[in-house]
Amino acid sequence: MQTRKAIFPAKRHALYEDHGYSAAIKSGDFLFVSGQVGSRLDGTPEPDFKTQVELAFDNLKAVLEAADCSFDDIVDVTTFHTDPETQIADIMEVKESIFSEKPYPNWTAVGVTWLAGFDFEIKVIARTPST
Repeated sequence: MQTRKAIFPAKRHALYEDHGYSAAIKSGDFLFVSGQVGSRLDGTPEPDFKTQVELAFDNLKAVLEAADCSFDDIVDVTTFHTDPETQIADIMEVKESIFSEKPYPNWTAVGVTWLAGFDFEIKVIARTPST
């Protein structure tokens, strides 16, 4: 049986404790990262949408780094959007700045009606580097 290890970034935002979940779980060679949102350290949403997306990616990067991973280790991405039609340009601009080289990770985008006060969420699966 594989063991699982909880991973948290150095600067944990309040949402992990407030809602009782791990930032990520390492199991075997994989890292399963919980949905990351554009939250400030106190857990409140960033009001500017593009900045919220950038902050979600910053929060994701911190979780990946805590597991000795990077964006290059991501194999699967799922994003959630409250208004995909009007948000896609900002999302794509941020996405393309991070995933600028092929091969890109596979990606699923889902339109939703509620994200607990947020407008964007990203969750990923990454392969952990060999040691």
